[in-house]
Amino acid sequence: MSTIKDDIMKRLKGVAVKTGRLCLKLPHNIVNKTYIGQIIRCSSSASANYRAACRGKSKADFVNKLRIAEEELDETMHFYELLAEFNEPFKQELRDLYVEANELLSIIVASINTTLKNMVAEKEKTQRPNKI
Repeated sequence: MSTIKDDIMKRLKGVAVKTGRLCLKLPHNIVNKTYIGQIIRCSSSASANYRAACRGKSKADFVNKLRIAEEELDETMHFYELLAEFNEPFKQELRDLYVEANELLSIIVASINTTLKNMVAEKEKTQRPNKI
């Protein structure tokens, strides 16, 4: 049975793979070379950091890895925008990847916020004095 974490992991890996495949189709020039190198690194890093978060040793570790994944996804989206400016024929494919990355970014941000809220609630619960 697939969990939500597994589904997100698959989607993030899919973004990295689709990004790589699209980059292979882009024309070779100095602008694309620079942006492609960056987008390959950040899209795969988002996937790798989410994977690491799911195997985190603690909730704090989970949140820290998710924050890295969040930053890397945001950077990926930035490079989709830049590549679209220089590669008109590929604009729709880049837009589709941007939309998927944005959905995943929203999920990751919500996960961070929920986990932090739960951590605060747990801390408050353990700090309350027992009333008799």
